[in-house]
Amino acid sequence: MKASDIIALLPYQRPFLFVDDIGMITEDAIEGHYTFRRDEYFYQGHFKNNPVTPGVILTECMAQIGLVCLGIYLMKDELKKDLSTQIALTSHQMDFYLPVFPGQKVTVYSEKEVFRFNKLKCKVKMLTEDGDLVARGIISGMLKA
Repeated sequence: MKASDIIALLPYQRPFLFVDDIGMITEDAIEGHYTFRRDEYFYQGHFKNNPVTPGVILTECMAQIGLVCLGIYLMKDELKKDLSTQIALTSHQMDFYLPVFPGQKVTVYSEKEVFRFNKLKCKVKMLTEDGDLVARGIISGMLKA
């Protein structure tokens, strides 16, 4: 399954799609990218005269790349039969270290910890283009094809 196929199967669209591309994917890990465009809807009010990407959006970006894209890849055989993927975030624990500003590109790395009974648990981290740690944590979700 190609990266473009995985992105096409995501159940999101702009303005709530936070995956530009997938650089690497295996049964155990994924690496993907997203550039936070200057005209993203959430910058209008977060914060006045000092736009910063909200932590919930950073978490969503990590979930879309590190959990959902990896989950679609892991379930590729089931998805060939049924393209309607249902996804539910079940838990997350994130620590944030740096802000992300409009125009910044981030890279998300995710490593599978457990994939059993369609529940996927991953260790995720987000880095700036310079390799500085933005956030890291654990994220879990249920996937159903």
